[in-house]
Amino acid sequence: MAAVLGLIIGVVLGVFVKSDIPIILQPYLPIIVVAALDALLGAARAYFERSFSDKVFVISFISNVVTATLLVFLGNQLGVGSQLQTAVIVVLGIRIFSNVSAIRRFIFRG
Repeated sequence: MAAVLGLIIGVVLGVFVKSDIPIILQPYLPIIVVAALDALLGAARAYFERSFSDKVFVISFISNVVTATLLVFLGNQLGVGSQLQTAVIVVLGIRIFSNVSAIRRFIFRG
């Protein structure tokens, strides 16, 4: 429940507070958002399966964001940033749709 409350507070703050993202971080923002969304939906799936752990959620959230960002950073340094960015988005996208599918099955199954 704390994760959902934190998400709601974050969205409200994001809508009403104007913040400038440094130019150097702007290429990584979409990756960070997708990685965070993957961790959030994984937590929701675990909650519905009654196996949610706040420690696992925090570690998953941080490790997803850091790993995805480092992969894209490494790709940028090697000159293949767009290819690695696409790969990260595809992998996380598959995980997101898998989690959404599992949540949907749980909700409609009852």
